[in-house]
Amino acid sequence: MLLALMLLSAAEDWTRFRGPNGSGVATDKSAYPPSFTKPTWRSAVRPGKSSPVLTAKHVFLTAFEDDKLYTQCFERSTGKLLWERFVEKTRSESVNALNHPAALSPATDGENVYVFFKDFGLVSYSAAGKLRWKTPLGPFANVMGIGASPIVSGTDVILNIDQVEDSYIAAFDCKNGEIRWKTARQEPDSWGSPLLYHSSILTVARGLIGGHLASSGKRTLNYSGIPPTIVASPILAGDTLYFYGYGSDTPAPFAAKLARQDKNNDGQLSPDEYGDDAYTRGVGKYKGNRDGIVNRAEWDERARETLGLNGIFAVKLTAGLGELKAQELWRYEKSFSYIVPGPLLYDGVLYAVKNGGILTTFDAATGKVLKTGRISSQATGGYSASPVAADGKIYLANEEGKLVILKASGTEWDLLSTHEFDEPIFATPALSQGAVYVRTGTALYKYASK
Repeated sequence: MLLALMLLSAAEDWTRFRGPNGSGVATDKSAYPPSFTKPTWRSAVRPGKSSPVLTAKHVFLTAFEDDKLYTQCFERSTGKLLWERFVEKTRSESVNALNHPAALSPATDGENVYVFFKDFGLVSYSAAGKLRWKTPLGPFANVMGIGASPIVSGTDVILNIDQVEDSYIAAFDCKNGEIRWKTARQEPDSWGSPLLYHSSILTVARGLIGGHLASSGKRTLNYSGIPPTIVASPILAGDTLYFYGYGSDTPAPFAAKLARQDKNNDGQLSPDEYGDDAYTRGVGKYKGNRDGIVNRAEWDERARETLGLNGIFAVKLTAGLGELKAQELWRYEKSFSYIVPGPLLYDGVLYAVKNGGILTTFDAATGKVLKTGRISSQATGGYSASPVAADGKIYLANEEGKLVILKASGTEWDLLSTHEFDEPIFATPALSQGAVYVRTGTALYKYASK
């Protein structure tokens, strides 16, 4: 019964970050727009970077404004704001500038919505906007801020909290928010959202692919030999897991850091010298005596943790009785540093986009590079939104607000159109029944084929 519920959850509409089991692919047979002209509707939204999730009738988002953490619900057919609710922000955690208080995407069971705010905890509302329950959590010890969005597995909400210390994965009852199980993890800070595979929950984190039984949290997989820094969320196609991460060949030199920031030349860095540098702030907060001042020994301790592989990986999984097995199929060892968008697998081709609008495609079965190039001279800049696909089309949005639509092809992708929103896009678009839902800095749009 549990397995059936999990498979149903994985097969539903765009109910979590990146849609069906985090794949970024809509499998319905609808015709999707090759270009954006007049939207079906446009609705104003509060500030946030979380991605939209869908039910048959609703679109859910999170937002942050005036120290309030909002959940917003829009009517899917008209874009009308049906309701918004908020909880008060209870703290301010030090995070990377990209990690907004409303950066994590909601999840839904098709009716109710489940939202996780790293500055508060878990909250659930009904489709009508009634508060069902609140479960305060934290504070959290993650240098860049918690990055994994919640997912629904059967009758549970799953949270993966990887942090500098006291990492864990936990299941909360969808009915009341009470914890059903909680399992300690050895993985330190990482940011990818989990996936469902058979009866397990899969995670890709610092140096380890992990598996946990969805029913109990029992560890089912420990697979090492992967990069030490995992930012982008992984994807799963059948029994193959695809992900990328990065490491360093040699520790970052402290001398170079001192040359740039050590204003009083005392051989260490104080908070007023490194300012809003999240990495250095994390070293001062979590290494050595944790007094906020960074010396060479503390810097080198953290730098050693970043030593490791760079690249994109394909790993074959096998489900057994109570445990999982994993075997590397291929790897492509080139720099995939600081990449936020997750990979996309569509029609046997793996897509990976970097800042600057550089797209690389691979034969998903072999890892052979099919093409590397700039998507469009009109769409350079930074990329935070993950690519998504449907109906033979790839949708890619950059932080400057340019959304590119490509005809899906591994060797010669064709540029179908570029649309300029003239405001930032950090959220990953949602796809369903021929419609594309795009969240910008101030608005939510729906575009559909005529």
